[in-house]
Amino acid sequence: MRIDVWSDVVCPWCYIGKRRLESALARYEDAAGVEVRWHSFQLDPAHPAGLREPTAAMLARKMGAGPEQVREMQQRVTELAAAEGLRYDLDRSISVNTLDAHRLLQFADREGLGGAAHERLLAAHLCEGETVDDIETLVRLGVEAGLAETETRRVLESGAYADEVAADVAEARRIGVSGVPFFVLDGAYGVSGAQPVDTFLHALRTAGAARGRV
Repeated sequence: MRIDVWSDVVCPWCYIGKRRLESALARYEDAAGVEVRWHSFQLDPAHPAGLREPTAAMLARKMGAGPEQVREMQQRVTELAAAEGLRYDLDRSISVNTLDAHRLLQFADREGLGGAAHERLLAAHLCEGETVDDIETLVRLGVEAGLAETETRRVLESGAYADEVAADVAEARRIGVSGVPFFVLDGAYGVSGAQPVDTFLHALRTAGAARGRV
């Protein structure tokens, strides 16, 4: 079974959804036969390249919300993340354009390290306050995920893999994805959002049973 996941590295719900899927897979009887593939999605593709803004300030501006409302919202998602073993530090998170981060992830996927790189960038943004549009930072994070430094730098200093990012976004649009995380199991069963573990497990078993009937 293949699971295709559309995600953005600055999305707190995407990391929670990733952990919940992993917990469901740990309980799924046929998990050894499951392949997870990560796909690019930009929550805010119009975010100006090079603009680095504290996420709290960005949310306040976009939502027309006061600082206290934003703090409460971030505290709620931080507590939900903690329940999945994730230690968010959203006070330090910096909102950026994620195109270069996704180009790095596309390269990592080609190298068989898509999952590891996605994990590393999610943690970097959401837990460590890293600026994930900075080339030097992305090179370092790519190397930490197992990529070769010279090739990673070459990719990031060029426009490589931008077409692959665009293709993922276009495919998401084609199948009706408007927000992430979004999971497609075996090309047939969609799960939208960071659903509870039991929901993921039910979807896995349903898709597995359908595969067995083919």
